[in-house]
Amino acid sequence: MSQLRNHIDIFLETLVSDERPVYLSGNFNDWAEDEPEFEMSKIGRGKYHYRLGRRTNLPIYYRYHRGDWNQEELDRWGNVTREREIMRGTQEVHDHVPRWRINGLATSVRFMPQKFIIEDDFEIPQLGKRRRIWALVPCDYYETKKRYPVLYLQDAQNLFNEHAPFGNWAIDQKLGILKELGWGDLIIIAIEHGGHERIKEYSPFDTKQFGPGEGASYAQFITETLKPYVDRKFRSIPHRIHTGIGGSSMGGLISVYTAMTYPEVFSKWMIFSPSLWLSSQIFREARAFENREPSFVYLYGGKNESDSMEKELLMLSQILQEKAINKQYINYKLSIDPVATHNEAFWGAEFPKAVKWLFFDHD
Repeated sequence: MSQLRNHIDIFLETLVSDERPVYLSGNFNDWAEDEPEFEMSKIGRGKYHYRLGRRTNLPIYYRYHRGDWNQEELDRWGNVTREREIMRGTQEVHDHVPRWRINGLATSVRFMPQKFIIEDDFEIPQLGKRRRIWALVPCDYYETKKRYPVLYLQDAQNLFNEHAPFGNWAIDQKLGILKELGWGDLIIIAIEHGGHERIKEYSPFDTKQFGPGEGASYAQFITETLKPYVDRKFRSIPHRIHTGIGGSSMGGLISVYTAMTYPEVFSKWMIFSPSLWLSSQIFREARAFENREPSFVYLYGGKNESDSMEKELLMLSQILQEKAINKQYINYKLSIDPVATHNEAFWGAEFPKAVKWLFFDHD
């Protein structure tokens, strides 16, 4: 029986193209940054080693970075990874890091989309209101003549604003990663919500708790006013098979409703943590929904969001499954995160996976 060594060998394999030094931080050095003592030795192309003295305060928790937390390790999709753990009795660790932050960003700026305001006060004639609307186009949009699929997203304030009060999805960085990985390009049209009128505007139904809903008029605005405008002003692919709608929470609810009400316009549904609790009417609408052409539905939610989130997502997916069995051309994917709560960080983490599945796996 081999004797336990008084050290732990940590081996890391990562990107060959990134020459920045690699450091360890963990509970053994109070998670300090840029400490020369914890710089790893380069032992090959993209390969590093560190010999960590065995500690009495096991387990050991640690992560990698390239000098500070603005250069930290990320997963393939640009999401922050959880702490790594070394258990008692471990003698060697072999890790892999697929991606690193670059000065705080999840990808190089050269891959990130161009984002700009279409209009500060775009008219919503169906509601008698005006709203700021954003566009995100591929980084090389103005260098090509290509046409692109379009995804319409709700709650623009929470999609790419680093100063949003509840965090943001960082979709600009996630789109950059999709571009970098060669999966494909699309145009995002992001509509800002109406602040204190958000629930009313995103509610398709009248409810006792929130009063009359304006969701039907809002859905009509996206379909009959905004989409024709986008198809005139941008090099979109107007056909339904290349057009999607999505959002989270109440934005997810109105996206479900809009996609079911206008199946001739939208074939891709990105539905994150939808507020299906608002009214059981949404399930009746889903059962009555007749889908005559292929549709692709990505449902996502977390077990830790509420007592009802998982149950409601399962109910909706069951309805979709029955329609698929009845040959109504429904393709759907249900993703339940065992640890996710109801917030932008988890929605942003799921975003590139959903875009890939909706737009590029079924192209």
